[in-house]
Amino acid sequence: MTPTGPATGTLYARLRDWFRGHPLAFDATIAFGALVCMIAGSFTDPHGSPDGPTFGDHAPDVWSVLIMVAGALALVPRRRHPLRVLCFTVAISLFELINDTRPAPIAMSAVVALYTVASRTDRPTTWRVGLATMTLLTAAAMTFGPTPWYAQENLGVFAWTGMAAAAGDAVRSRRAFVDAIRERAERAERTREEEAGRRVAEERLRIARDLHDVVAHHIALVNVQAGVAAHVMDKRPDQAKEALAHVREASRSALDELRATVGLLRQSGDPEAPTEPAPGLAVLDGLLDSFRKAGLPVALARTDGEKPLPATVDLAAYRIVQEALTNVRKHAGPDAEAEVSVVRVGRTVEITVLDNGRPPADPDPAPAGGHGLLGMRERVGALGGTLTAAPRYGGGFRVQAILPVTSRTGEDT
Repeated sequence: MTPTGPATGTLYARLRDWFRGHPLAFDATIAFGALVCMIAGSFTDPHGSPDGPTFGDHAPDVWSVLIMVAGALALVPRRRHPLRVLCFTVAISLFELINDTRPAPIAMSAVVALYTVASRTDRPTTWRVGLATMTLLTAAAMTFGPTPWYAQENLGVFAWTGMAAAAGDAVRSRRAFVDAIRERAERAERTREEEAGRRVAEERLRIARDLHDVVAHHIALVNVQAGVAAHVMDKRPDQAKEALAHVREASRSALDELRATVGLLRQSGDPEAPTEPAPGLAVLDGLLDSFRKAGLPVALARTDGEKPLPATVDLAAYRIVQEALTNVRKHAGPDAEAEVSVVRVGRTVEITVLDNGRPPADPDPAPAGGHGLLGMRERVGALGGTLTAAPRYGGGFRVQAILPVTSRTGEDT
């Protein structure tokens, strides 16, 4: 590339951007260029000598110059009124062709106006207007021109008007194609942003459910064991010591699970998140033991053969048992007993939690805004399963979740 190449490219880019920001100035420049070409063409005689065209042997009269200036000025507002400008330029072109024995090339302004109409309207309009313009100007040139009807000047009028219509239609089609690509790209970008927002919202909801399950379970155990310790502190210090040990164990488990859950929110560059696996039915016995230590008798029945489940299904089953037993411990009364069953039927696994408890005669008001059942329903619904939670006939409560072994993420066992 020559040393002046980059400077020339920069100047061209600046002029292009400036003209795009000032379309009227660009149209005025085009009109001035058309006027110069028309005046220069009016001095040319294509049949001036046997050797070819001559320049300067013929000069336009004042009337022809005025018509050329009018045709050029009409091109300035061509973007705002394309059809009106075309009608005006065609009219003065016809007037010049009919009334002058040596007509000036006024048709050049009509060619520019026809291009504008074709580039700013639809294709049917371009075909109709272009055909009418070609017919009128070519017929006038062949009929009233100073040359025979088959002369190349007359065929040139036909060719230039046809090329103007075709070029304008091509520019309009390309502009529409570019706009469609840009719109499709913008729509795809919006779709990606919406999908990312939806995934973030789903992840936040999942983390919120996990946090609720962890906090509700362990804090309930801590509350029960702390109450036992306070009750027997003076009379049976050994039992109080054992209860406080359970409090310590439950709080440590809560901190570990909270740390693992909150670790999902770490950004890149933060300390490495814990690598412990998410809880599942493989550690169900430990979960039930924690409730038994809190004073809730829990019986377990499993007919699934302890076969591994997909990670999302396994976690959901564990959380459902955890939340259901936490609700039993909080709301079913001090003498309640619970039963947990895990049954695998075909391509589903059924998790059932039963209790026989009854609320005390004057229970403490339950805190408002609980999200236990709602969280279980959302978790089960996300996997394509069903959840049933209702009081049992004769007392107690029943929670049953049916989860597909094949999750929506495509995992299978």
